Parts: sequence; C-alpha cells; structure tokens
Amino acid sequence: MSKNSKAYREAAEKIDREKLYSPLDAAKLAKETSSKKYDATVEVAMRLGVDPRKADQMVRGTVNLPHGTGKTARVIVFAVGEKAEAAAAAGADVVGSDDLIEKIQGGWLEFDAAIATPDQMAKVGRIARVLGPRGLMPNPKTGTVTPDVAKAVADIKGGKINFRVDKHSNLHLIIGKASFDADKLTENYGAVLDEVLRAKPSSAKGRYLKKIVVTTTTGPGILVDPAVTRNFLEA
Repeated sequence: MSKNSKAYREAAEKIDREKLYSPLDAAKLAKETSSKKYDATVEVAMRLGVDPRKADQMVRGTVNLPHGTGKTARVIVFAVGEKAEAAAAAGADVVGSDDLIEKIQGGWLEFDAAIATPDQMAKVGRIARVLGPRGLMPNPKTGTVTPDVAKAVADIKGGKINFRVDKHSNLHLIIGKASFDADKLTENYGAVLDEVLRAKPSSAKGRYLKKIVVTTTTGPGILVDPAVTRNFLEA
C-alpha cells in the first residue's frame, strides 16, 4: 500500500495521529487499516530510553508468542552427527557445518533463525560479520547456542522470536498477521511487552518505553500508550 495511494490515505484518516491507543484498540485499527490484497504482517516498533553504545544498556532477549507469528520460520542449524540428525528430525530447514558456512559465505541468506551446538561456534565465528548485523548470529543468551538443538528448533518453529535493540535504540518485532483476531494480536503484544520490560537494564535512567507504534507491513502507524503494561485486553 503506497503512502500516496487512495487506500493508504483512507486508512490514515481512520487514525488519530495524536491519540495514544490501548493495545486492543490498536490491534483492531491495524486489522481495519491493513491492505485487503494480502494478509499483512502486524509489527510493533518501540523506542527505548537506552544507549545501546553502552554494553550495560544493550536490550536483547527472546519471547514466546502465544499465537505464533503467522508464518513458519526458516531455521538452519550448525551441527554434526547425532545432533544434526536430531535437528533435522525436529524440522530444521537446513542442517550442516562447514558446507553450510561456505553456502552463507557465498551469499545465501534464505533463513530467519540460526542455531548452533557449542562445539560449532568456533567455525560459525567465521561468518559473524554476515550474521551479526542481521541479528542472526547464534547466541547462548537467546537459546540459539545449545546442545539441545531439537528443542531450540521446536521453540522457534512454534513462535519463539529474538529481539535486540538497534543502534538507534529501537526494537522491531512481529506480533502476527492481519488475519489474526484482535485478541490474539493483543495477547502477542502483551507477551512482547512483558519480555521487553523484563530486559530493562538496571543502568537505564529516565523513561524506558518512550514510544510504541503498531503497524501493518505497509499501513499507517498507530501510537500505543506505553503506560498500559497489564490488562491488555481492555479497550
């Protein structure tokens, strides 16, 4: 939906740009203003009161969306032997070691998450400059460096997503599809907000949640009241 299109303008007219909506009302508006041509992704963007240049103010973590993202994540696993077999049995899309690293070095990036067994991390480090900036580098803190690769694959396929604040202090997370019921989008939003609040650095000063916007892939942004941190299904 182009910002210059009639459909976008009509959608934008339904939103009060000055109003802070409740999470449930924002979900309803996101559905109402999304493109009717396809099932748009619904996202939440948060501006945080942190300085990610400081190591003790890096916000990152994982969240299990109770209703999933609406799409099946493409997961790769760096593993060998029995661990590789377990990953494949759990539904990993691609499993490998040196061969998979070479494939990525060649420019292949058709996946949404990467998992590795601890013994593979020395090798995976060779592509850290490729995976890191894209938020795809396996990390013990997000459960993507683990000996239990089968569980990690199942978690991600089931709706577990990682988040990490960018250099501009922003977070961007998927909370579902426009076809989801508003209640389900709101419950996913609540799960995200709970984890982001839990990840607040102790060194962060001042207001932590500065701005929250819910939007569909190409739809207008909807401001959400950052003060609403519980009872999400109340309008």
